[in-house]
Amino acid sequence: MKKEVKDTIIAELGAKLKEFPHFYLVDLAGLNAEATSNLRRKCFKNDIKMIVVKNTLLREAFQASDIDFEPLYGALKGTTAVMFAHTANVPAKLLKEYAKEGVPALKGAYAEETIFGADQLEALVAIKSKNEVIAEIVALLQSPAKNVISALQSGANTIHGVLKTLGERPE
Repeated sequence: MKKEVKDTIIAELGAKLKEFPHFYLVDLAGLNAEATSNLRRKCFKNDIKMIVVKNTLLREAFQASDIDFEPLYGALKGTTAVMFAHTANVPAKLLKEYAKEGVPALKGAYAEETIFGADQLEALVAIKSKNEVIAEIVALLQSPAKNVISALQSGANTIHGVLKTLGERPE
């Protein structure tokens, strides 16, 4: 491979590292062509960009980055695919579907500005996306307000009933 081509690939990987806040390093060894094609389709449906890369070129892209990815250097062995995503837990959930088969296997990940190892798939699945956290906060904020409104409405009906009864009572 010519140096110009390598430099172009490294620049493209660097751009992907800046564009996507989360990425997973995955070992695709053991997947046949059909299984790899199915995985790519699932990645596309889940808005995940999957690229098979040479480990040395990915290491150079890591080194050119502003972020220290040195703990992930040990994972750069064998066949490596990078799954780029905007939501931290989506690739983890996809990999968990394949966990029974053991392929593809997680090598490492960078999610929510933290580096995760190959044995931390469950922790990655448990990460909540920004939208999930916002939905939980809104639900928590709505719950007390709904209780107050419900109490006021039931109290209003009770007071109305008492006043109506007192008004209808003969003197």
